[in-house]
Amino acid sequence: MKISIENETKLIEDILKAYDVKDNEAKIVADVITDGDLKGFSTHGIGRFPQYIDSINKGTILTEGDYEIEKETAATALINGNHKFGHYVTVKAMDLAVKKASEIGVGIVGIHDSNHYGIAGYYSDMASIQDMIGIVISNTEPAMAPFGGKKALLGTNPITISIPSDDIKTYICVDMATSITARGTLLQAKRKNEQIPEGLALDKDGKPTTDPAEGLEGSILPFGGFKGYALAFMFELLAGPLVGAEVGENVRGTATSSEMCTKGDLLIVIDPEHFAGSMQFKFFVDQFIREIREENGVIPGDREVENIRNNKENGINIDSALYDQLTDIAQKKGMDIQSYFEE
Repeated sequence: MKISIENETKLIEDILKAYDVKDNEAKIVADVITDGDLKGFSTHGIGRFPQYIDSINKGTILTEGDYEIEKETAATALINGNHKFGHYVTVKAMDLAVKKASEIGVGIVGIHDSNHYGIAGYYSDMASIQDMIGIVISNTEPAMAPFGGKKALLGTNPITISIPSDDIKTYICVDMATSITARGTLLQAKRKNEQIPEGLALDKDGKPTTDPAEGLEGSILPFGGFKGYALAFMFELLAGPLVGAEVGENVRGTATSSEMCTKGDLLIVIDPEHFAGSMQFKFFVDQFIREIREENGVIPGDREVENIRNNKENGINIDSALYDQLTDIAQKKGMDIQSYFEE
């Protein structure tokens, strides 16, 4: 079963509105979720949507109220998400960080009590399309054991960095977990009743496993051994206690819908115009890109460019299990989703 990018966005937005999500929030959430599928991050696309609806039903994502700015200076802000959709809160937070960076060179915004926000690169891209550098760091529910340990105490703790460029064929973004794979990879494999490759996860006894359910109960391995773990450790603190969010075992609500989300996010925007200058910065960025291309090297973001082209042309594949979930979600609000899909 396939769905076009446009129809996926409309489907998500229409369902959210049926579940009493405000129009402006529904549009933002739909855009971010679809962007995940568009760029090939299917684990953070529409496949996550049933979890979000379940969170609404259980009251762990709130459709009423709004986020609030608790503290603010010229360069910084601290936002209480008040358990709204993470996509919505983070878009608003990045808008604020970009505004501050444009005025004084840097904008740093922390978020607590928000929710899972889908694809992190969407938010750093909000800065790069305005000729700024965007950085997003988050912590998540424990999924990774400390280096040398067995018990999961750290999240997959992603980081994304987007860099502006005048090369119209190039998109520069690294969007990655500090674990060797995202938790969503295991969740997707479990939903499809598939095994995961060796070397991704350990069971609860610290033994290697290819069973995604065992990996979810145990821990996901860090990328790059100790170095990946060390980055995850630092990001846990920067995206947790620094912004008034939880840390370690007390981080909840990113993997399941049954508990209020207690993770945190740190957004950093840098405006090159306040440093060497935007034109000079992009000149040397593009010069470096040419040097990499001459060596047949890959630019972080090349895979996403290819995925965008392919998915715009061919649409997004929806497996039968997910289609059934979406059908059930929609039918509960009297909606028929068949017209959104193509056979």
